[in-house]
Amino acid sequence: MTTEPAAAEEVLTALADPTRRLILDRLSRRGDATATLLADELPVTRQAVVKHLAVLDRAGLVTARRDGRERRYQVRPDGLAATARWMNEVAAQWSSRLSMIKRIAEQAERAGLGGDAPGNL
Repeated sequence: MTTEPAAAEEVLTALADPTRRLILDRLSRRGDATATLLADELPVTRQAVVKHLAVLDRAGLVTARRDGRERRYQVRPDGLAATARWMNEVAAQWSSRLSMIKRIAEQAERAGLGGDAPGNL
């Protein structure tokens, strides 16, 4: 399954913020946590943590479940894995394109069409 670029963009945008990366790191180490627990470990307010968790949730990187009056958050590794697969696909496409450009340049050089090469001045 190919991840749509828009979905990957949402994940990458979410990961661009250092506080959200810290939140993901804390959640991956703990297994799950509340916004209050996360705020106690971070230099931001609980309200800021809740907003960051909402961004991570929309990007598919965390999930929440009710536990009494609290919401416990967990990392959803499948969201990150799908984006990583998409990035690998894009990297493979660019690698293929660059290999083709290299072959064309090498053929042109062998044919004496090297442009500004020292022997062609």
